[in-house]
Amino acid sequence: MKTIGQLADLLEDAVIIGNRDTVITGIEHDSRKVQQGTLFVCIPGVHVDGHKFIPQAVAAGASAIVTTREDVEVPQGIAVLRVKELQPALDTIVPYFHDYPARKMRVVGITGTNGKTTTSYITRAILRKAGYKVGLIGTIQIMIEDEVLPIHNTTPDVVELQHTLAMMRDKGMDYVVMEVSSHALDQNRVAGIEFDTAVFTNLTQDHLDYHKTLENYMLAKAKLFDHVSEKGCKQGKTAVVNIDDAAGATMLAHAECQHLTYAIEKEADLRAMDILVHANGAEFVLHHESFGEMKLSLHITGIFNVYNVMSAVGAALSEHIDASVIKEALEAFTAVPGRFELVKAGQDFSIIVDYAHTPDGVENVLKTARKIAKRRIIAVFGCGGDRDRTKRPIMGRLAAELADVVIATSDNPRTEDPAFILSQVEEGVEEAIGTKHHELIVDRRQAIYRAVEMAEKDDIVVILGKGHENYQILKDKTIHFDDKEEARAAVAAKLAEKK
Repeated sequence: MKTIGQLADLLEDAVIIGNRDTVITGIEHDSRKVQQGTLFVCIPGVHVDGHKFIPQAVAAGASAIVTTREDVEVPQGIAVLRVKELQPALDTIVPYFHDYPARKMRVVGITGTNGKTTTSYITRAILRKAGYKVGLIGTIQIMIEDEVLPIHNTTPDVVELQHTLAMMRDKGMDYVVMEVSSHALDQNRVAGIEFDTAVFTNLTQDHLDYHKTLENYMLAKAKLFDHVSEKGCKQGKTAVVNIDDAAGATMLAHAECQHLTYAIEKEADLRAMDILVHANGAEFVLHHESFGEMKLSLHITGIFNVYNVMSAVGAALSEHIDASVIKEALEAFTAVPGRFELVKAGQDFSIIVDYAHTPDGVENVLKTARKIAKRRIIAVFGCGGDRDRTKRPIMGRLAAELADVVIATSDNPRTEDPAFILSQVEEGVEEAIGTKHHELIVDRRQAIYRAVEMAEKDDIVVILGKGHENYQILKDKTIHFDDKEEARAAVAAKLAEKK
């Protein structure tokens, strides 16, 4: 617990209206989470103004509010902390309020366009095999050892993130493995976190609706390496970087700490060679000076997963995990939900569900599917609304080039017209489709059923874009939608028809 006076002392130009000794027991910006003694953060949002919820927050027990406004009315006895700028103030006071939890644990941050989730899960598996207690913060979920919590952003905002880190510290975690998005780095949601190992996977086109240029996007990612270079209370900072990726040089330039590079094509500290990718996994040899050669036989497939494995191994080596532990954890690792995940429902063809939602992701998954395909690849994919429009024709062209049948459909259309999104995807499809069969089906459920209906023995149906997600965001609502569930239902319907 802290007093509002202690929080105000950290800030320039902060003004307290009310009792300086008001005790703060928590910090929240969601009035539904307020409890006795909470400091309620009034965020003037685009759609909802947090100031409107002051009465609900007070009724729930808030002892104070923080705002940038001078004209805020609060009941008697409620303290007001008025700050000049809200976000920088939160970046300062929230980590302090929680006693800087990241300083009490080792923190591995993973950034890049693709591969963050798989890398984080593999890293978690290695650290747990080494006997450590591990927290995970990622796209799919938050995990405190085996306890699972939901998540709404790849990297939560500073209020949620510091609260989560404090929970992990209080529950005795030794490590936190977290995905760090470009948005989070650009918006400084990671304020107050002392990183120990920073990992860069790759950089391909994504989020240009936000960053505007690939250069801006790359520099946002590079901020993680600025962070890991900062002097803190912990020793042994390392940047783990994929130097086969052109942006790797930029990440290294921002990393004023120990470097560990990895690659397949270039000479690097950690290198994979003699790679054999097949339907059920991959085999290759890792080379590093600390262990010489490590022969691996894995249950995950694809060249992109070879890179993900090297990312995780690089992180583990940076944290001084023994090579025998790394090998044992890797060979026991099976899959990440929604990442090249096989759906088995009694059909005589394959169904693969994958989160790929970028041009590079689509290309990686379809090229991997091609290596294991006995017959046709039927690709079902879409592009999200209110997001980078420039990638839509690129993804359409790649699907047309790499699949045998293309079914373009909706992803999360959000506020955009799904038919308009598909028209932009179609521009790329038409460039490369030639005489191959392709269809546009706006309804995602119908598109999946159509793909399953068309599939014959030994075909591969690849459903891209949503992976682990169990919802679809439409213009006026969010509905339950799970690609795996729909695929199983489609197979069941097809098998029932045959009887």
